[in-house]
Amino acid sequence: MDKKKELVFDVAVIGGGPAGMMAAITASKEGAQVILIEKNKTLGKKLLITGGGRCNVTNATFDNRALAQKYGKKGKFLLSPFSKWSARDTMDFFESRGMPTKTEAEYRVFPQSNSAQSVWNVLVNELKSSGVKVLAVSPVVKIKSSKNKILNVETESSTISAKTFVFTTGGTARPETGSSGDGFKWLKKLGHTISTPSVALVPIKTKENWSHKLQGLSLPNVKITLIDARVRGEARIGKILFTHFGLSGPLILNMSQTIGEAMKESSVALELDLFPNLDQTLLDEKLRAHLSSAQNKKWGNALAGFVSPRLAKVIIELSGGDPEIFVNKLPRTARLATVKLIKSLMLTPIGLLTPEKAIVSSGGVALEEIDFKTMRSQKIENLYLAGDILDFDRPSGGFSLQICWTTGKVAGENAALHGIITTK
Repeated sequence: MDKKKELVFDVAVIGGGPAGMMAAITASKEGAQVILIEKNKTLGKKLLITGGGRCNVTNATFDNRALAQKYGKKGKFLLSPFSKWSARDTMDFFESRGMPTKTEAEYRVFPQSNSAQSVWNVLVNELKSSGVKVLAVSPVVKIKSSKNKILNVETESSTISAKTFVFTTGGTARPETGSSGDGFKWLKKLGHTISTPSVALVPIKTKENWSHKLQGLSLPNVKITLIDARVRGEARIGKILFTHFGLSGPLILNMSQTIGEAMKESSVALELDLFPNLDQTLLDEKLRAHLSSAQNKKWGNALAGFVSPRLAKVIIELSGGDPEIFVNKLPRTARLATVKLIKSLMLTPIGLLTPEKAIVSSGGVALEEIDFKTMRSQKIENLYLAGDILDFDRPSGGFSLQICWTTGKVAGENAALHGIITTK
C-alpha cells in the first residue's frame, strides 16, 4: 500500500461550500497557510443550485438585531457574529469584486446576472488570489484527536496536519451535493451534542388534484392558516407556488417544518386566503364593482379578470358554478360562494418532499457548545465551526447563506489567528 502524502498547514477547512470558502479566504488573508478539503470534484456544488440557480445571496436587513430576530429564539447567538460581518458586509464583499446585486421582494438579494455562477466565480477567484490550497475529490475518512485537540485528518491519499481546523460540512439537505451529515458523525465522536437533523425548508405534497393542475402558478400575497385538529394555528402571509405535486414558494418553505410536525400528531389542513387584506364583506364589494362593468360577459371570463384565469376556472368548478352563465344572470348565491372560496380555499397536505428536495435542514451542533465571538468549539480547543452544521432554523430569503458568510468569516479569522500564534 502506497504511503499517504503528509501535508502540513496552519488551518485546514473541511467542506468547500459557501461557509468553507469564506472561512478559507479569510484565514488566508490573515496570513495563514490554508488548505480547503472538499469531497466533490468542484467546490460549491449546492451553492450553484440555490434559489433555483439564481442564488439568494443574503437578505438586505441591515439592522443586525432585526436580522438576528429572523432566526427565532436562537437568533441571539448571532448578534456577536453579525456585529463582525453583516448583510451589508456581504453585499459590499461581492459588489466590490465586480458582482453587482439587486434587491427584490422581501429584501431578497440576488446577483444582477440572476446566476449563482457569478457568486461562485467571485469566491473561487478569491481562493486563487489568496493562495488557498484546494484539495478536491478528497472525502475525509478519518479524524485523529488526542484529549481535546484534533491532530490531523486523513483522506484516501493524504494525511493533513494543521494547528487549527474548521468544519463547514453542511447539514443533510440535498445529499447529492455532498451534504450527507458527515460532520455530525465526527462531532458526535468528538464529544459534541447533535440535534437530530430534519428537513426544514421543503415543498409540500397535497391531496387535491386541482392544486396540481395549477402547476407553475405563482401568487405573491396569500395568507395560509394551518388548521390542526380543527384548531386554527399558525398563519402567515407571503408568496406561494403551485407545483405538480402540491405547493412550494417562500411562504410554504418557511411553514414546512411546522406543518410537518403537526402532521405527525393529527390530520391537518391548509386554508388559503387569496385576498388577506380584505374581509368577506369588502371582498364582495370589490368583486361586485368588478362585475358591474362585465354584465354581458360570461361568468368564467369575468372572474378570470379578477383572479388568475387558471385559478378562476378552479374556483368555479369547486363552487359548482356555471362558467357559461352571463354575469347579468349570475345568482347572488353563486357570487357569495365564490367570495367564500377565495377567502377559504382548503388544501390537504399529505407529506413533505424527501430530504434531497429540501433547501436546508434543521438540527446540528448544539449552539451552547460554541463560542460565537470566535466560532470556536468549547469541546475541542483547535476546532471552529461554521455554516449549515450549526443548529439554527433558517427561514427562506437569503438567511441561510448569510449564516454561512458570517460564521465562515468569523471562524476563518479566528482559526487563522489561533493557528499563526500556535506556530510562532
